[in-house]
Amino acid sequence: MNALWHGFADMGAVERDGAFVVTRGEGAYIYDTAGTRYLDATAGLWFTNIGHGRGEVADVVAAQLRDIAHYSNFGDITEPVTQELARKLSEIAPVPGSKIFFTSGGSDSVDTAAKLARRYWHEVGRPDKTIVVGRKRAYHGMHVAGTALAGIPVNREGYGELMADARTVEWDDAKDLLALIEDVGAERIAAFFCEPIIGAGGVYLPPDGYLPEVRRICRDHDILFVADEVVTGFGRIGGSWFASSRFGLEPDIMTTAKGLTSGYMPMGAVFIAPRIAEPFFAGGVWWRHGYTYGGHAGAAAAGLATLAIMERENLLDEAARIESSLHEQFAPLADHPRVAEVRSGIGAVAAVQLADPAEALPFVKTLRAHGISGRATGQGALQISPSFVMTDDQIGALVRGFARALG
Repeated sequence: MNALWHGFADMGAVERDGAFVVTRGEGAYIYDTAGTRYLDATAGLWFTNIGHGRGEVADVVAAQLRDIAHYSNFGDITEPVTQELARKLSEIAPVPGSKIFFTSGGSDSVDTAAKLARRYWHEVGRPDKTIVVGRKRAYHGMHVAGTALAGIPVNREGYGELMADARTVEWDDAKDLLALIEDVGAERIAAFFCEPIIGAGGVYLPPDGYLPEVRRICRDHDILFVADEVVTGFGRIGGSWFASSRFGLEPDIMTTAKGLTSGYMPMGAVFIAPRIAEPFFAGGVWWRHGYTYGGHAGAAAAGLATLAIMERENLLDEAARIESSLHEQFAPLADHPRVAEVRSGIGAVAAVQLADPAEALPFVKTLRAHGISGRATGQGALQISPSFVMTDDQIGALVRGFARALG
């Protein structure tokens, strides 16, 4: 009997065909129960930036767990390692002096940002600003606010209305955001949520000029700009810690997770610009929000170890190399008759969009037969987001595997 209910799965198919069970990882590879080796095309679920099997991270976490695994971050309580990670993150933040609110993962981070945006406007005397805005194709996690904000209608089916004050605009047209502002009024809009690169919605890169334009619109209309960098943060954007730094976005709030610990422990972090934090740090205000495992000491140790490896091995530069290598090496696949297009060129990400979207899910299993662990995303796209330790030769092997799978 299979007792495990998988996320985002046809469990009837899993019951019939069995699970793909991963037993270990090493660098850019993973291994199944039979010992078969696969190139990991997706770095887990976008997160294993430093590669698999980093014993030093395990050692650091184990040492922390022996001291104290976790206690709490409520009230005035914390642990030294959590304070240290918060200081480190504030130092690399796109907005100097940012405050760091820890969560258990990306969905937590998004819901935290949605609540904080509304509560901020309440604290500064503008309680009518409650509407939060997302984009079509965007993915913002699977909590209530993130599901309502996201532009993937199938993820909302069957739940009824999740959040009355959520709106969605076109993913690639800043004028649509302006039209919504004119329709409902800037005085009612709390925040605009923006993935610099749309990730789970299909790996869509920002059109030229789009990000600075929507940032300017938010600034001009006094709407908080929330950069959802759960995917792009911690180097995935290529060459910088964050897309917000690369594109000069100066977000009011920034959501992160995934690459923060490279998946070695569950953790997320919300970066809050000083002006947004100020009403809560002035004294006398309780923000009644938090998570039992927010700032978990073992996870914080994993985060510090991950960031240390990133810096020591210049993995931000390696991510920039991967950005170029993916763009160059995957481009020829666009000529294959089963491929509609290849999206790449910004960040250590790419997508092979199949001409027939219905082929994407079975194609994942075909890839495994050619030594690649991949993932379908969006409407018929194959996600590519390797770890930053993947070599150009391994990317070449990845491309050849895709080509063989395409036939």
